[in-house]
Amino acid sequence: MLKSEKGFTLIEMLIVLMVISIIMILIIPNLGKKTGDVHSKGCAALISVVQAQVDAYQIDTGNMPSSLDQLESADYITEDQRTCSNGNKLSISNGVVNASN
Repeated sequence: MLKSEKGFTLIEMLIVLMVISIIMILIIPNLGKKTGDVHSKGCAALISVVQAQVDAYQIDTGNMPSSLDQLESADYITEDQRTCSNGNKLSISNGVVNASN
């Protein structure tokens, strides 16, 4: 009596590996491009948060903060909020928060 063995043939396995390889070839380059977008959008979001804290400081004290040190010492921002994830440092100029290398 012969047993009926069920399984994948070598050709079926090669086809599956080829399809997976094609998908990987298409996806991996796009991941690298998206990393830059994520960092720039994250930095823009951080600038918005710190700008809101500058405005809150001005409302609370009646004065515009002259530096990020002033905001940090008054507990409006943390030390981590002074630098974007892409390495750009934040600064305040005339009440406006900017990021620069």
